[in-house]
Amino acid sequence: MTLRTATPADLDAIMVIENRSFPTDAWSADSMAAELASPHGRYLVDEHDGVVIGYGGVRALRGSADADIQTIALDADHRGAGRGRALLRALLDEAAERGAREVFLEVRADNPTAEGLYLSEGFQEIGRRPHYYQPDDVDAIIMRVDLRRRPAASTAPIEEANA
Repeated sequence: MTLRTATPADLDAIMVIENRSFPTDAWSADSMAAELASPHGRYLVDEHDGVVIGYGGVRALRGSADADIQTIALDADHRGAGRGRALLRALLDEAAERGAREVFLEVRADNPTAEGLYLSEGFQEIGRRPHYYQPDDVDAIIMRVDLRRRPAASTAPIEEANA
């Protein structure tokens, strides 16, 4: 497993996974490009044999008490092997490094696998947004984790990309 900082050169590979993972409500390439370029967050990619097979991002303004997991997605052939957990832990570590004490996220109510991952990493449901995901009319489960209560995570080392 190789986690590294995402670069603009990764946009096409990220968008392939984005569109496969979220066929009805994928982010646009322009929105994703803006996220990759923002100084207020960090996006990581997971590579296997030199191919991007997953990505995730956190929005965490330096010095802010809270942060948001923006997205995590893996190519379907690589799910269930702990790679999503490694991405999540690395993003939580980044949020903590930037000074966040709490991290929030939203997960589709029809995605029990992702919800289970977040629960197992200490997130708790704090609310719901009815009919949030459109056009599917699926609720968003709002979750929060207190980083101050999170045990030290062991994450894969993150390589800095040469942009």
